[in-house]
Amino acid sequence: MKKQNRRSFLQFLGRTGLTVSAGGMLMSMESCASKEVAKEKTKEVVVSNFPLQSISHSLADELQLAEGLSYQVLLSWQDAISDKDTFGFNNDYLAFVPFDKENPTDGMLWVNHEYYQSLFVSGFPDQKDNSKKTKEQFEKEMYCVGGSLVRIRQKEDESWEVVQDNEYNRRLTGRTPIPFHWDTPIEGATSAMGTFANCSGGITPWGTILTCEENYEMFYGETDITDISNPVRDHGGNYFGWELQEDNPPEHYGWVVEVNPLTGEAKKLVALGRCAHECATMHELPDGRLVVYTGDDSNDQCLYKYISTRPRDLKEGTLYVADTKKGEWISLKYDEQEVLQRHFKDQTEVLVRLRQAAALVGGTPLNRPEDIEIDPITGHVLISLTNNKPKGDYLGSILKIEETNNDKASMTFEASTFLTGGEETGLACPDNMAFDPKGNLWITSDISGGSIGKKQYKGFGNNGLFLVPSVGPHKGQVLQIASAPIDAELTGPFFAPDGKTLFLSVQHPGESTKRLDKPASSWPNGNGEIPRPSVVAIQGQALSDLMNYMG
Repeated sequence: MKKQNRRSFLQFLGRTGLTVSAGGMLMSMESCASKEVAKEKTKEVVVSNFPLQSISHSLADELQLAEGLSYQVLLSWQDAISDKDTFGFNNDYLAFVPFDKENPTDGMLWVNHEYYQSLFVSGFPDQKDNSKKTKEQFEKEMYCVGGSLVRIRQKEDESWEVVQDNEYNRRLTGRTPIPFHWDTPIEGATSAMGTFANCSGGITPWGTILTCEENYEMFYGETDITDISNPVRDHGGNYFGWELQEDNPPEHYGWVVEVNPLTGEAKKLVALGRCAHECATMHELPDGRLVVYTGDDSNDQCLYKYISTRPRDLKEGTLYVADTKKGEWISLKYDEQEVLQRHFKDQTEVLVRLRQAAALVGGTPLNRPEDIEIDPITGHVLISLTNNKPKGDYLGSILKIEETNNDKASMTFEASTFLTGGEETGLACPDNMAFDPKGNLWITSDISGGSIGKKQYKGFGNNGLFLVPSVGPHKGQVLQIASAPIDAELTGPFFAPDGKTLFLSVQHPGESTKRLDKPASSWPNGNGEIPRPSVVAIQGQALSDLMNYMG
């Protein structure tokens, strides 16, 4: 695959001029069925001084922002969201869905809760012997993952507030019953108990949320299918020991889950396959059919694309795996692949054993394909490849998929590496991405907590938030806009419709803490308190100026 440095990044990305589409997609929940708002007409851009300047790397225990920005802590772990529910732990993907596109300052905020530190949540310090956990400790842990639905609105002073005790505020947890959106039972059941390991996600054109179950093996283990004909339950990957409380099949997890933000109703989308899903990014074709891109966030795993048979159909369709060397999408349809017929009994088994099926048909192993975003200006598909340490890739890159004729239903594409982590960009381990309403690219980094400031990561500081401007004197360069507290990762960047608020998760601050009286981080409250994963709302004149920058 071709490589590209930052000096030619804009030309490569297809943004060579100063004329861009200033529009974007605004979702609303008018019966959870609104359509994508049409893009605004092209506008001419007059270049002036760029509103945001890069900050330096930092190892400080604080959320540092570029000049002209400030943040408000909107929600923290254990905050009450109703008279019976509290906000979960380790918030990740965020999605804000307004009730009404005519008034996009009042709506539902969805927040993923990926995993937890037992020491903080249940007071259990030793994850090597989960048999010593009490039932009460298990229940606290099962409750703190999944997702939160919270109504938020913007006040007259432009700050945001949580609407307490609203009828829509609710939790999905490790105990929430969730049916499979499929005609065949999965491991003998038509529904699963709970959702967890919820990493990134996406939004459908009708305003529902897609939340993705990633490292599910940490909770109920995995099935060892070294011998596909004789799968064996493997408990070695079980990190939290939930099976000791209630033993559920690993096959019930690792799915993309669709959630209605008004009712909390959810279903697991079997048609998208089972793996360590990082995200699910959806595109609606002109004929109403859906295309969903998703990546398997593990070393040497694959990139996938689902194309529905009919409009708004997330059950009947075809799942494909990418061969990035040949630039081809390979069908994973049981009836079309003899090799799948030799190893699996039906399409359901193919989807349950997706990793093995992808390898059999020739999917290309990649370096942890994580978040996926579609460039609103060029239509190109961007995939963050965070790293692959066993293969010597410590700093990661971003892959570009250019579908033939820019048709998302195409079976061929060109793959290239357009942005690489390293000293030149100041970025290591790209993870979540987002485009603001003006088409600027925002990227978060994911250096593991134990690696921050060490060896290959020395000099990069704590994890951060980065901006790649689409115009202006810094176009094509990588600017650092935020630096996270100690041990933390910034995740789930999501813009309010006007682009003047950036919602952002601060996940697992102080995760290296061994004793509650000596926390590794005290963010956000300080004063030696234990850390609390939180969602922040970033605003400021600099962000407002950025939205006005292109006219």
